[in-house]
Amino acid sequence: MPEQPQAAALQYTLVMGASGYIGSQLVPRLQQQGHRVRAAARSPEVLRARDWDGVEVVAADVLQADTLPAALAQVQTAYYLVHSMAAGKDFGALDLRAAANFAAAAAAAGVRRIIYLGGLVPDSADSEHIVSRKQTGDVLREGSVPVTELRAGIIVGPGSAAFEVMRDLVMHLPLMITPRWVKSMSPPIALDNLLDYLVALSDAGDDADDLVYDAAGPEYLTYEQMMRILAAEAGRKPPRILHVPLLTPKLSSYWLHLVTSVPTPIARALIEGMRQDFHADAEPLRHRVPLRLMDFRSAVRAAFSAETRHAVVSRWTEGAFAMRNYRREHAFYAKRASGSAASSATPQQLWQVLTQIGGDKGYFFLNGLWRIRETMDWMVGGPGLKHGRRDPQRLRVGDTVDSWRVIALQPARSLTLFFGMRAPGSGVLEFVISERPGQGSTLSATAYWHPAGVWGLLYWYALVPMHRIIFNGMCHAIAREAEASGLGQLGVSQKP
Repeated sequence: MPEQPQAAALQYTLVMGASGYIGSQLVPRLQQQGHRVRAAARSPEVLRARDWDGVEVVAADVLQADTLPAALAQVQTAYYLVHSMAAGKDFGALDLRAAANFAAAAAAAGVRRIIYLGGLVPDSADSEHIVSRKQTGDVLREGSVPVTELRAGIIVGPGSAAFEVMRDLVMHLPLMITPRWVKSMSPPIALDNLLDYLVALSDAGDDADDLVYDAAGPEYLTYEQMMRILAAEAGRKPPRILHVPLLTPKLSSYWLHLVTSVPTPIARALIEGMRQDFHADAEPLRHRVPLRLMDFRSAVRAAFSAETRHAVVSRWTEGAFAMRNYRREHAFYAKRASGSAASSATPQQLWQVLTQIGGDKGYFFLNGLWRIRETMDWMVGGPGLKHGRRDPQRLRVGDTVDSWRVIALQPARSLTLFFGMRAPGSGVLEFVISERPGQGSTLSATAYWHPAGVWGLLYWYALVPMHRIIFNGMCHAIAREAEASGLGQLGVSQKP
């Protein structure tokens, strides 16, 4: 076993997987409790966008062992909040390799404790998702660093994959044909209660080392009961549910991409794991960390309240309530399509051209298609033919650009437009300019679409091929115009 660093040198609490659902909520909680937090993820730019003042952000990938020593240096407690479900096929093998890398690196760095968030495990568990979560904990424990494992079932909070699948179902399906999994029992836990448990375990004594705790709410409910309560709290009529015994969870998972915007590999893994009842031995954790636990109805109310108060930690183009047009029935997770172009122009040159978008200038590429879409919107009572802008050269937050609205801008860096035409959902179009030292710049355009149920998803899927063509074409057209502008290094400032 490697020599342990001096206690005074173990300054940090590391959150590995800080860009994920739980990690992004846990980081500010730990900081509020006085922890010196280091947040790690494969894409540190996502973490920097959170604007966590005082949090150290590092790039680290558990599948790349050489990226871990820097993240684990001077770490006393490391939270391991990583899973590979979004990778789809063979995610279980990836999870085990990642856990082995992390356990070895934590031991070499002299980490005092690993806290791992896993999932409740039924005795008859056979789905890859559940088995993988258990095996990940086993692999972490094979290392020399003590591991405290917290196992939780359904987490009730905005952005929780299981919660969002249920929300999408009850908000948009008047009739559900389901297998018997809707009768399976589970003890859902409120997001706030789970975070309280995780934070408290960081201060646990040595007697918590190498223990496994079950985290559960105060009641057991079937998935059908949960969906009915969720519908009632959202002011919706509960869907009619027809049980079809021959319809397996695996078969029912195949149509998920038509009813929920939760990434399909994650939603499918969750559904396939719902065949069994989930039970929790919750008393040991409740004895160690006494909490006032929320029941499911209270947890749903808290989730909706957090959205209304804009208290949800999310990438603001992703789950932010404003980006969903303040509509609970608009999906939390966004579908997205992108295009990009490399350019020899400077960021300032690209910015000057980009900020002429709309009005008489149009959209740089296939303007005829834009006009057709605008006319179709006008025909159904939308603002599609409302053309114009305040100033032909400059933009500011709040400006109307045809049927779009400027909701954010950073001169020579990014421009975000809110979609104003009528459609089954809500979305934004975000342009990002990044400098390539000595090589010019790159311009990207990304649409984020929060669908409203089946029609919103079908609308998105129908337009995705054209979106990719249009966004690539727009970016290349803007790049060509910026390169031809001959502005050199003048740099156009953005003024109201």
